[in-house]
Amino acid sequence: MARKKVPVARFTVSVPAELLRELDRMAAEKGYNNRSLAVADMIRDELVEHRQRTGQGEIVGTLTLVYDHHTRHVQETLTELQHEHHERIISTVHVHLDAHHCLEVLLMRGPAPQIKRIADALIAARGVKHGKLTVTTTGHDLPG
Repeated sequence: MARKKVPVARFTVSVPAELLRELDRMAAEKGYNNRSLAVADMIRDELVEHRQRTGQGEIVGTLTLVYDHHTRHVQETLTELQHEHHERIISTVHVHLDAHHCLEVLLMRGPAPQIKRIADALIAARGVKHGKLTVTTTGHDLPG
């Protein structure tokens, strides 16, 4: 299947020479063919983060939780919260890390403020030692 040709726009940016050298070094290390591709990806990344912070649009994300399963009622609390938000939680993976700790990864999708609220509630549950929400776009709202 051929990729659809996306129209491009050119613009000029002035930056200090050392900053440009660092950009070129980073782009090469990451395997970009040219700096335009690297800059476009950085812009997309910032747009996704901005939309998540400002609550605009739908996002997808992964919530990673590490918890001590010996903490009283932690598993019941996490399961109950997940059931309350079943329409936003697409999938979960549960891994036993050792005799006391579990890792749970939740795939989530929905409006940014709702996903953030759900993640905050799960992270705040008693027994959760660490939690981190990582978000991205669904792709349909970002060009190129």
